[in-house]
Amino acid sequence: MSKFISRLGFLVSASLLALIMTGCGTTRRIDSQVQSVYANVVGAASLPGARYRFERLPSQINNPAAGLAEQQAQAALAAVGLARDDAGAQLSIQVNARATSYVADPWGRPVLGVGMNGYWGHGVGMGFGMRFPPPTHYQYEVSIVMRDLRSAQVVYETQAVHNGPWADANTIFPVLMQAALQDFPNPPATSRQVNIDIPR
Repeated sequence: MSKFISRLGFLVSASLLALIMTGCGTTRRIDSQVQSVYANVVGAASLPGARYRFERLPSQINNPAAGLAEQQAQAALAAVGLARDDAGAQLSIQVNARATSYVADPWGRPVLGVGMNGYWGHGVGMGFGMRFPPPTHYQYEVSIVMRDLRSAQVVYETQAVHNGPWADANTIFPVLMQAALQDFPNPPATSRQVNIDIPR
């Protein structure tokens, strides 16, 4: 009887472990640090349901990445009720997206003194448990700035940052746009973490 109970316990444990691993294998969590600011400008257009056009800095005009970032932002903007209307826009929206890579320690922190693509870390150096070669991690940043066209003042600004091992920028950036616009147009006054699960 004890052998039967022991075997039954083993089978139940194995089944639970398989279930957990299956669940973990179907999604991944993109955790973003988000900071948003709403400026209540007198006379500005109401943000909910506003029409907008994209605006680019001179450095972005001939940059194909700027057009891709706008495409990725457009779905997130539509999800919060904003409509693109270049001719009848009430807002101009500037979108920035940036990715940098860095060498990470086993906890995902930047390795001291090792930088790539202009990113320099503040973490620990090579130490116990360090994989060789060390893994590459990525920092993704997006920002969205909305300006009222009548007053020329910024009425909403938001940014989202994610650090992780994922190299698929075209998947990560749309998720960060969505995270940056969470709680629009009335964000909390403090920065917060926004978690979004996506398929692997």
